[in-house]
Amino acid sequence: MNMFSDIVRTMPPYLFSQFQKKKEELIKKGIDVIDLGIGAPDLPPPSFVVEKLKEELNEPTNYTYSPYAGCKEYREAVAHFYEREYGVQLDPDTEVLALIGSKEGIVHLLQAMLNPGDMVLIPDPGYPVYRTAVHFARGKSVYLPLDAENGYVPLFSKLPSLIYEDAKIMFLNYPSNPTTATVGMDTFTEAVSLAKKHHIFIVHDSAYSFVTFQGFKAPSILQVNGAKEVAVEFGSLSKSYNMAGCRIGYIVGNKDVIKALSIIKSNTDTCQFIPIQKAAAAALMSDHKSVQANNRIYEQRMNMMVEALQALGMKVQRPKATFFLWIPIFKEYSSAQFAAKLLEEAGVIVTPGTAFGPSGEGYVRLSLSAPIERLRQAVERLKQVNWEA
Repeated sequence: MNMFSDIVRTMPPYLFSQFQKKKEELIKKGIDVIDLGIGAPDLPPPSFVVEKLKEELNEPTNYTYSPYAGCKEYREAVAHFYEREYGVQLDPDTEVLALIGSKEGIVHLLQAMLNPGDMVLIPDPGYPVYRTAVHFARGKSVYLPLDAENGYVPLFSKLPSLIYEDAKIMFLNYPSNPTTATVGMDTFTEAVSLAKKHHIFIVHDSAYSFVTFQGFKAPSILQVNGAKEVAVEFGSLSKSYNMAGCRIGYIVGNKDVIKALSIIKSNTDTCQFIPIQKAAAAALMSDHKSVQANNRIYEQRMNMMVEALQALGMKVQRPKATFFLWIPIFKEYSSAQFAAKLLEEAGVIVTPGTAFGPSGEGYVRLSLSAPIERLRQAVERLKQVNWEA
């Protein structure tokens, strides 16, 4: 008897867990591994967030179940945050929903929206969880093409109208993981117009919207006139406030879609621990000086790594957002071969571009979420590898 569902049996392996297993094997052999493969901040949360969490831990009433949609204080903080940062007004009762991290929200959202066989457009290259979420919901993934020549802006015109007519949802992600690409309001305006014309719903993942450099400010898709009719936006406190382990995020926008997601969530979880929500509310209501301090650290690391890699002949671009570098590799290697060689011969983990879709071939993604001394060590190790062998 087959004990497991088709969903589990046909689930593609999660590449990051494979690298983690290899990392553990090397560590057992006494090898010092520098992990630049995963997007987990290495910096601590702001001290005021930690203090708020400690304070709320002492309140006995916070140990009850959270309201399914999230505590009012957190939802109001998200709404205030959007009005302050983007001039977008949100009803905290109907247009904001608390999430146990945006990854959870993405997976549950597609279960709330898709029927088996429904088509979803996902960016290529793009965050692997989009494909996973479609798989869980028994939908069909179709790649939305992105390429370097166009700055990884969606090539909407490259897909035939028939695809748009069949698609139910389109994922966008800017600033982009893994490509680090950014877009202006014109891209979001075009996307909203396209969505209305073809009756597609847009899901925008803005997890890296506040990890920015050089004065760049990432826009929200909800700033587009009428965007709430056809769009929701995911946000996370993992990256900007270094709260990744707290598993706290949100979804905002179209109230009907948020209501559908809330039905799934109220039947599968009881939201995040209330003290974490209240600490996240304090973060969102803050003056963002801690975010700016984080970004200065990431920018220092980025500048060092870009200069070092360019000196090695790698044509890496200096990004305006995220804490990643999207690096074109030597043509003699596939992405997987390059990453494997770097891990086996130098003890450095980077993520092969193909983990993010077929258009990621020829690239690796390097995370800057490591102290600058470790990044310098990684560069020195990279120099010692014989890439001509």
